Amino acid sequence: ETTGMTNREEAEIQISELDLLSSMFPYEEEFIVTDQVALAELKHYVENESAEMPSSKVQFILNIKLELSSASMVEFAMACALPFKYPAVLPEITVRSSLLSRSQQIHLNSDLKAYLMQNCSGEPCMLSAREWVKDHAAAYIDKELSSSSATTSNAAQSEDTVFTRLWIYSHHIYNKQKRKNIIDWAKELSLSGFCMPGKPGVVCVEGLQSSCEEFWSRVRKLTWKRILIRHREDVSLEGGGHAEIQKHRKFPTLEEKCFDAHGARGNHMDLGQLYRFLEEKGCADIFQMYFGVEGH
Repeated sequence: ETTGMTNREEAEIQISELDLLSSMFPYEEEFIVTDQVALAELKHYVENESAEMPSSKVQFILNIKLELSSASMVEFAMACALPFKYPAVLPEITVRSSLLSRSQQIHLNSDLKAYLMQNCSGEPCMLSAREWVKDHAAAYIDKELSSSSATTSNAAQSEDTVFTRLWIYSHHIYNKQKRKNIIDWAKELSLSGFCMPGKPGVVCVEGLQSSCEEFWSRVRKLTWKRILIRHREDVSLEGGGHAEIQKHRKFPTLEEKCFDAHGARGNHMDLGQLYRFLEEKGCADIFQMYFGVEGH
């Protein structure tokens, strides 16, 4: 098959790009791999014919310090994850800075994504993404201030009017107490979604951003072999009333979904059933983010 690269070739490109980044930015404050397990898995996969595909994507942070003026510096953090099919698909990058408002951050990240979509298909592009941020990010800090100075007083109230959906991945979820916590906390925080116990474990919660973040901070404190946010969706709400929030929900409540594979493997979930469930809810593209393959 000549169309497209094999998984191994993609993995090799990822490794050599990560090596390049670490030689260019040797200090942890500039470049740090936040998920060493995933990196080790990726290297193992490249070096051993028989190795299985890694179970999670490599995640890392690139920090960029920029001078705003002779007197002030600002730091931008690029939180990055490389999907298994990268560079055939774009990297996942979120740029953050304490000086960016929520809407400036959303604006900056969607412009960066548009730039990558136009300029970086199929080629390693972490350096060009970093260059783009270095050249453009500072401009976003003042971008809306002139027009919005009148509304700054409302910023505090409107802070909460972001609707968030978190897609959480866990190596496995068997523990009854954890499963109960997930359902109870979601209820307490008015979050809907679903939890798929077993191996792997999948949890989706949606609702007010602050509630999702509170949910995540509680869940991640429990003991897990591995747990991470695979994907996150944020939508700014106009007005942000109850009705507006309900309109964005894809799930009516938070329920546990068991897609039993009924096989010798017992706890392994039937991913085909999960795919059909997500497809019904209009979330089929998420399946690929979790498992790196097209569902069928």
